[in-house]
Amino acid sequence: MGVEMAEKEKERTGTAEKRKKGHAREIAEAVVIALILALIIRTFLIQAFKIPSGSMEDTLLVGDHIIVSKLSYGLQVPKPAMIKILGTTVPFFETRLSRTWGGVERGDVVVFRFPGDRSKDYIKRVVGLPGDRVELRDRKIYINGERWDERFGVNKGGAYGEEAEKSVSFGPYTVPDGAVFAMGDNRDRSYDSRYWGPVPIEDIKGKALIIYWSWDRDSRWVRFGRIGDIIK
Repeated sequence: MGVEMAEKEKERTGTAEKRKKGHAREIAEAVVIALILALIIRTFLIQAFKIPSGSMEDTLLVGDHIIVSKLSYGLQVPKPAMIKILGTTVPFFETRLSRTWGGVERGDVVVFRFPGDRSKDYIKRVVGLPGDRVELRDRKIYINGERWDERFGVNKGGAYGEEAEKSVSFGPYTVPDGAVFAMGDNRDRSYDSRYWGPVPIEDIKGKALIIYWSWDRDSRWVRFGRIGDIIK
């Protein structure tokens, strides 16, 4: 009788352990699947970004959190690249805009890899397309000799030295093939293509779509009126 009881207890213990292992395995599989889906979504579909500076005021404010569509212009394809980590250059994979089906348009707000440091992402507005002749005269933008009738730019002052000069006049500059000329809407306080040159189209990560959250760090309050705004 005692032997039979012991065997039954052992059987129950074994069944319980199997259930625990099975449950742990299910959780692990769910976590792995969720991570893979998140990676796929972030790599190929959408990505969230936070606005850290005022270079895109008044379109985007410091503390705005935005969603960027990575499918607006084409398919982002992983390609080998090199990046510096703690002063050491190491290989890794980054996505590049490879197969395109939607052309970048003048006026689009885009996120791209900063040409001066590919580990950083910048957000600016496309002003010049390949082959365009871009010029700034008396703070007004001219494309191919004609004034661009745009409503985005603001001049809030605060620039100095070379920045002050290029916020008033610049160019003419012809945008090379396979690239765009990008500028911040806050023209006096934007470090953009006027200073470091054009943006390769393949380095564009996507088009800014919507503000999904906005936090005013000065007043420490949510900007409820900006949540859900479409970025134009």
